[in-house]
Amino acid sequence: MQDVRLGVIGLGLRLSLALAAHRPGKGSVVAAVCDNDPEALRRGLDRLDWLKPEDAVADHRRLLDRADLDAILVVTPDDTHEALAVDCLRAGKAVYLEKPMHITVDGCDAILRAAYQTGTRLYVGHNMRHMGVVRRMREIIARGDIGEPKTVWVRHFVSYGGDFYFKDWHAERSRTTGLLLQKAAHDLDVIHWLAGGYTERVNAFGSLMLHGDLPRRAPGTPRPENWLKEYEWPPTARTGLNHHIDVEDVSVMNMQLDNGVLAAYQQCHFSPDYFRNYTVIGTEGRLENFGDEAGAEVRVWNTGPSRYRADGDISYRVPDVEGTHGGSDTAILAEFARFVREGGPTDTSPLAARMSVAAGYMATMSLRDGGRPYDIPPLEPELAAYFENAQQR
Repeated sequence: MQDVRLGVIGLGLRLSLALAAHRPGKGSVVAAVCDNDPEALRRGLDRLDWLKPEDAVADHRRLLDRADLDAILVVTPDDTHEALAVDCLRAGKAVYLEKPMHITVDGCDAILRAAYQTGTRLYVGHNMRHMGVVRRMREIIARGDIGEPKTVWVRHFVSYGGDFYFKDWHAERSRTTGLLLQKAAHDLDVIHWLAGGYTERVNAFGSLMLHGDLPRRAPGTPRPENWLKEYEWPPTARTGLNHHIDVEDVSVMNMQLDNGVLAAYQQCHFSPDYFRNYTVIGTEGRLENFGDEAGAEVRVWNTGPSRYRADGDISYRVPDVEGTHGGSDTAILAEFARFVREGGPTDTSPLAARMSVAAGYMATMSLRDGGRPYDIPPLEPELAAYFENAQQR
């Protein structure tokens, strides 16, 4: 098996993905990198110590000119995704695009259109589809253990929200649209995958309840030195927030899917703990996860009726894994490398990535419009058909 040679655009918080992608002799190698921040480029070269200085550039177009690169990982801030992905696709480079696909529905559709027109392979990094807890829940549903799914409820507790999302560009609408898109895109995609349908109508409510009143840094000043190393508690003790904050830190949304499933998603960025709790109720039972990392449990209740039973009828353990994001980074990059070499179906889907953004985007429009319901804009039929057919005409 010949290794896929990768270029990486963006050496910030997802530098871990570049490290996970370098697997000489096992499918892929990182051969060049790009970042327009000289300090990020220097730090990247320190970590990716197999690269030579000439393999690190500030202009992404220099990567696109390299005939020895098969594909590009785009792991830059969300608002840059459309322009960078379209450039790469038009240059004939297969693209791994970090989620969310973009911060608007129109931006997603422009990326899909470029992939369709050029025939260049597009892959979107929804790594939660490779997380053990999600795959375990999907296996249970596929076996029919809870019958046909009818409703999905997700609660997302984000204890580090004030650090991960309110001390840098994530706090600005112009860079993310909102955290109901940026942060929830993962969970909305998982809801669609577990339920077997896409959202067609949403409504939502949300507010900047806590982080809007906390001390901020002056514009142009760097993030705190201990950023992402030390965390304040209680949340009201946080300092050094981004100079501009206009995204919500609490949000709730309701979804009507095209197959009749009803779903709900809730997100809070100042909870004491950090995990996702999924409940899926079907015609013959329900499942719920307790924890979302290796060693967590997915419990199933499919006898009854009864009063509350803490242990359920059967419990499934989430398997042990190695690597970042519960082992999902390694798994998703292996799938991407195989896709670059061979094409064909993948567990992730650019169409599904677009639909998760569309749900989050329209929900954000709803919560900023008093909770008025919004319909999801349809995708052009030829684009939908192309991506449903694994990017084969």
